[in-house]
Amino acid sequence: MIPASLRCILIVLILARLSISSLAAPVLEVLGRDYNFPHAVPDLPTKLSDFSDLEINTFTTDDGVQLAYWEAGSGRPLVFLPGWSANGAQYVNLLYLLRQYYHVFVLDPRNQGLSEKVEKGARVSRLAADVRAFALHEGLQDADYCGWSMGAAVLWSYIDLYGTTGVRKVIFIDEPPSIYAHEDWSESERLAAGGITTSAERLVDAFTKGRPTHRLIVDPSALERYMARDSLAFVNSEAFSSEFIVNNPNAMAQVLFDHATNDWRDVLKHKINVPTAIFTGENSNYVASQKWIHETIPHSRLWIYSDADQGDHFLIFKNPKKFAADLQSFLDETTLSADQDRLDQQSSALPRPR
Repeated sequence: MIPASLRCILIVLILARLSISSLAAPVLEVLGRDYNFPHAVPDLPTKLSDFSDLEINTFTTDDGVQLAYWEAGSGRPLVFLPGWSANGAQYVNLLYLLRQYYHVFVLDPRNQGLSEKVEKGARVSRLAADVRAFALHEGLQDADYCGWSMGAAVLWSYIDLYGTTGVRKVIFIDEPPSIYAHEDWSESERLAAGGITTSAERLVDAFTKGRPTHRLIVDPSALERYMARDSLAFVNSEAFSSEFIVNNPNAMAQVLFDHATNDWRDVLKHKINVPTAIFTGENSNYVASQKWIHETIPHSRLWIYSDADQGDHFLIFKNPKKFAADLQSFLDETTLSADQDRLDQQSSALPRPR
């Protein structure tokens, strides 16, 4: 049995070879073997070879970092941006379901998944620049972008830096505008912003080293929901990820500190001018902040999953079939009012004839 850390190194070497040829490769070729998922779930793959059209590709950023991305399907492009410490392997069920309708991509952020492990760029703004580099590499001109957890913050940073040109619709999944709760905030302001910690350092220690804390310093609800392996689909995707992916704890700590100290409320108030969907669940501790985002972004749509629908921070992995159906309904609907707002705002930014 090859240890996961050595297996990950071998996969990275294979990806490096593929990057020279600039060709995508079938997932079985990259990972080196088939994989049997622990549980049989209707409508989802029972083994990796059931998903023969899944591919893994790479490209190199402008600062010389090789990033990996998972892709399947054809049609309108749909780009998933994983959260903190997450990767494309965890999206295997969503890739499998959505490839029937879209050209689906999952970009592994630097230092996560199969992307290169480096000592630079461990900040949200650099991850946003990497998304920009990926869009240029793929020639994406009118894509839908879906950010889960920290991936939503990366998407907010992308829009802050580059605007929404080339972005058709956006989906934000259970990410608060500000993880850090300032000591001079009222309780209503903390809830609306989604603050869960008063110490970024203690948050990093709790999430990366498992050091004990208490709810007045760090709210551990997301960790508790992660440990609740109450969905067979979630067990399958997590087991698959654990089999092939190893993250660098130091890099995870660095980017988490940067992530925790950002406040994105100004971006949400002033820069989101495309059709927007927001997903959360009643077992998430971010529900109030997701309602604030919904109230702040004109014409946005909000889904709040129930406990029966696995409505917590990991809802897209615990209930991939419902999420895929709800996502498809949003992506395929016509939202004339939001589209008109977008066109009006973009038109107002154009120079006027003299």
